[in-house]
Amino acid sequence: MNLDEHGAAHLPGAAAPFLSQLQGVLADLPSDQAGVRLRGVPGLGPLLGADALGAAITERLGADAKPVRAILFDKSAGTNWTLGWHQDRTIAVARREAVPGFGPWSTKAGMPHVEPPFALIERMLTLRIHLDPVDAENAPLQVAPGSHRLGRIPEARIESVVRHCGTAICLAESGDAWLYATPILHASSAAVSPRRRRVLQIDFSADALPKPLAWLGV
Repeated sequence: MNLDEHGAAHLPGAAAPFLSQLQGVLADLPSDQAGVRLRGVPGLGPLLGADALGAAITERLGADAKPVRAILFDKSAGTNWTLGWHQDRTIAVARREAVPGFGPWSTKAGMPHVEPPFALIERMLTLRIHLDPVDAENAPLQVAPGSHRLGRIPEARIESVVRHCGTAICLAESGDAWLYATPILHASSAAVSPRRRRVLQIDFSADALPKPLAWLGV
């Protein structure tokens, strides 16, 4: 698959040179939660820069690209969940502000989130860094290739869009990365053979938000 046509691209070994550093930075985070939203984790920011894990992002979004949200997913036998087909439609911001076109609002792990105009989501990229290998039985992410080009997809149309686009399974080795167009439809089943499957997911944007809104960042 390639990013422009399908909305997803496999980057084998792209995170391998930074994997030991990344594991050290994330070592003290809770391991009994399905997902941990990251903010202010010491040492994480530099690893996401243009001269490290963010290189593939800067190449595509330019020098203004920055990490704007990070989540560590930790799937195991104890946290073996299912995620239905959906688009990521919200962003994390520093505080709630009334700006036309931004809403509705929600709070996730104490962090304010808002749905922006969808054109902003369409300009974003998402990087998923695999700390552990993911095979077909260990809950790989599934994507609907090409769905990133269809705009904001109403909930009632998601099933038919997935049938039309088909599905692709995103397998990975430890140290691999996957790069996605942020609005791509994606899902994850529960693992058939649960093993630890840690994935660091980072959303990137090169846009500035309209004031007084500001990105929360990582």
